[in-house]
Amino acid sequence: KPQGAYRSFESTADLWHTLSPKRWDILKAMTGAGALSLREVARRVGRDVKGVHTDVHALLNAGLLDKTDDGKIVFPFDSVHVDFMLQAA
Repeated sequence: KPQGAYRSFESTADLWHTLSPKRWDILKAMTGAGALSLREVARRVGRDVKGVHTDVHALLNAGLLDKTDDGKIVFPFDSVHVDFMLQAA
């Protein structure tokens, strides 16, 4: 059975750098919302547009968000599952 799309990170440091708490809030606000303008994303997370712009572009570069032809931002997944293992060195 297909498991859907996934994104892997080379290290937990890369994971936490990419999915900072503010960026995670963006993903939560965008889940199931369809294409949104940058201003609408900022409104939904209660932050200024400039800061959200920086975080959205980091998420775009990581492949977690997509940009539509008309410049809106979309989170193209229905859900997120984070899975990692912590083991003794």
